[in-house]
Amino acid sequence: MVKQISLDAWQTQHLEDLLKKASAIVTKTGNPIILYRQMLEEEEDAYEEIVCSLTEKYVVEQLVISGGVLPPTFRQQFIFTIDEFPQRLLRKSKDLFLQTIEAS
Repeated sequence: MVKQISLDAWQTQHLEDLLKKASAIVTKTGNPIILYRQMLEEEEDAYEEIVCSLTEKYVVEQLVISGGVLPPTFRQQFIFTIDEFPQRLLRKSKDLFLQTIEAS
């Protein structure tokens, strides 16, 4: 009997596999990998962006605000396991999901 899966299920599994391989590299190098940066707002010398990075076991999504003489500030931080992140990213943005797969 042939097993049929949806394209979304295959893509989330594919991204999860890529993240697991990349986390092994992070473990060896000790340096996190930036998965994506998403500029939300930019005004003169101030900006607000989301920086998403991969650590050894987790994906960390941070909302960074910076501008003028103020140092960068982390307004929000979300931490996901490698298993739960692909599904969460797919729900958040299909375009960002596909960009992350292409960059991996």
